[in-house]
Amino acid sequence: MQIACYGVRPNEVAFFNNLNKYNFNLTLIEDLLTHDNIETAEHHEAVLLRGNCVADRQNIEKMAQYGVKYLFTRTVGFNHIDLEAASEYNMEVARVPSYSPNAIAELSLTLAMMLLRHTAYATMRTANKNFIVDSEMFSREIRNCTVGIIGTGKIGLTEAKLFKGLGAKVIGYDVFESDAAKEVLEFKDLDTLLAESDVVSMHVPYFPGKNDKMINADFLGKMKNDAILINTARGELQDDDAILAALEANELAGFGTDVFANEKDLFFKEFAPWEPLPSPTVQRLVDMYPRVLVTPHIGSNTDEALSNMIETSFDNFNDILTTGQTENNVPLPTMA
Repeated sequence: MQIACYGVRPNEVAFFNNLNKYNFNLTLIEDLLTHDNIETAEHHEAVLLRGNCVADRQNIEKMAQYGVKYLFTRTVGFNHIDLEAASEYNMEVARVPSYSPNAIAELSLTLAMMLLRHTAYATMRTANKNFIVDSEMFSREIRNCTVGIIGTGKIGLTEAKLFKGLGAKVIGYDVFESDAAKEVLEFKDLDTLLAESDVVSMHVPYFPGKNDKMINADFLGKMKNDAILINTARGELQDDDAILAALEANELAGFGTDVFANEKDLFFKEFAPWEPLPSPTVQRLVDMYPRVLVTPHIGSNTDEALSNMIETSFDNFNDILTTGQTENNVPLPTMA
């Protein structure tokens, strides 16, 4: 099978080659798939995407012309794929349903601890040869704090265990209160969690049209004024304008995020120092560093998570070739 793999960073090449136990013919492409480079899919039976690749109707029509039969993604989410178009052109779609939960959980913990202990602020000053300890560097200890986890699935539960290991009181909110989570944290209703938590960390999936901008002015108004908010889930869950307003009004102590809505316009690009970012609100949030910490969607950028993604993707391709199906297929809408 000829597979065009998009968004393969230089450090990932060895992983793709070493984990290729089925001896697929791989074309490793560093760029994300766009309208401008769709011709690179020609002469391939399959493509493997990463998040923010463009798999809309225009590109899917081109892939169909090239003979692409399998449109797979090495991500959990698949909202970058036009499923109706894929169904219309009889393409199989599959995803990676899970990977190392520690990857995201560790980043969430790191962002929270950096904001709690003001380490970004302190190291920014020492990098500029200022070694004076000021009042901004004073902090609480995490064992004297309450951490609220919203979404207690694999990632949220892993983060809860990490924080509990540091001595924090951990509470959680989820529509499904699992027995495994009950062994680690105490479930609360959402309003109570927001009112009691010193750190609030988001780990809920995004459901278009249902929980868009879940983190809004009302949500933020229920949090403590000295609380820290962390979002490593999906950018569509947050109202950037509301978060900016809460920070500017000192109704939120700090904000750490690995995600933004429409992040393909922002992440994985380098802007000149004088060049404004596409979103004025995001620009103002970035300018609030070190009260605001932004990472460019690197939550899954670890050795373990990458290996999981590649291995599962290769298994998906092998399953579809040998059995005609894979348990990780994405159901497609039925065309009339």
